[in-house]
Amino acid sequence: MSIFRSLALALALLATAAYADQVVLKDGHPDRYVVVKGDTLWDISERFLDSPWLWPEIWYVNPQIENPHLIYPGDVITLVYVDGKPQLRLQRGKGTYKLSPRVRAERIDKAIPTIPIDAIQQFLTQPLVAEKDELENAAYVVSSADEHLITGAGDRIYVRRLDDSQGDRFHIFRPGDPYIDPVSGEILGYEAQYLGDGTAQKFGDPSTLKLTRTTREINIGDRVKPMSQEDVYPYFTPHSPEKKIDGTIISVVDGVSQIGQYQIVVINRGTREGVDVGTVFEIYQAGEVIADQVSDERNAAVKLPDEKAGLLMVFRTFDKVSFGIIMKATSALHVGDIVRNP
Repeated sequence: MSIFRSLALALALLATAAYADQVVLKDGHPDRYVVVKGDTLWDISERFLDSPWLWPEIWYVNPQIENPHLIYPGDVITLVYVDGKPQLRLQRGKGTYKLSPRVRAERIDKAIPTIPIDAIQQFLTQPLVAEKDELENAAYVVSSADEHLITGAGDRIYVRRLDDSQGDRFHIFRPGDPYIDPVSGEILGYEAQYLGDGTAQKFGDPSTLKLTRTTREINIGDRVKPMSQEDVYPYFTPHSPEKKIDGTIISVVDGVSQIGQYQIVVINRGTREGVDVGTVFEIYQAGEVIADQVSDERNAAVKLPDEKAGLLMVFRTFDKVSFGIIMKATSALHVGDIVRNP
C-alpha cells in the first residue's frame, strides 16, 4: 500500500471520528441493506440517515476493497457501531471481480450513481456556459448543405472557422442570455443552449459537418465547438463546502417558474468560490419585505426570515457558475432563492 493511500485512509477514518457524532440515524433504519439495480447512493443514504448527504461521514473505508466508493447491485451495506458511533460498511457482492493479482477491473458502468443519472445525463458532457469572446470567436453555421427548410439529424451543414486541428466531432449550440449575478451585476457567462452533435466530413472554408444528433432545429448563426474532453462522471461524494458560501439560484433549465425535485438549476457560485462536484447546499426561500402595519413609523417595513425549502447537489462546475440538481424540495422553489452551507 502506498504512503498516499495510507494517508488517505487515515484521513478518512479521522473524518469519521470527527463527524459521526453529528450524524442522526433515521427512525426505523435498517441494519443491513442489499443494493438493487435502480438504486442511487442518495436513495440508500435516505434509508439510514436523516441527512442523506452525510453518508461519507460514517462510511468505513475498507482497504481490502478496490474503490469502496463505487457500489454495485448485490453489494451489502451494513450498519455497525464502533466505540458507540455508527459506521456503514460495504461487503462486495458479485458486481466486481479481480482479473489478476496485479490488475483489477471494476465494472464502473454498472456501479450505482450518486443521484438519478437520467436527470443529469444530457448535462454531463455538453457545453452549458460560454464566455463572450468564446462565442464571438467560435465557428458558426452559414448554411444547410441541402437547402432543407428544417435541419436536423442526418442532414449536412456548412460551417466556417473549423479546421482539422480541433478533431472531427463537434457540438452545435446556440448562444443564450447572460448569467448575471443578482448582487454585483457581474456577467458570469452566457448560456450555451445545446442543439446537437456533428461529425466533420470535409474541412475547408466552409467545412462540411454531418449532423449525427439534434435536439432542436439548427439555424444559420448557431455556434460550433469541439466536443468536450472534460472528465465528468456521475460518481462523486456528497459533501458540505469547505468554507462558508452563500449564493443564489439564478436560472432554471427549461425556464419553468416553479422548481421541484430533480430539476436542474444554475447558481452564481463556481470553482472560483471553491464549489466542486458533489457540493451540497441548503436552499432557503428569501423572506419577503412587507409593510409593518402596526409601527408608528412612516413607511416602516420588515423583512421576513428566510425559510428552509430544500437541498441541492452540484454535479457540474464552471469558473463562475455551477449546475445542480434539486434533491429535496419541501415547497415550491424559485429563481432568486438562496443557497447556503447545510
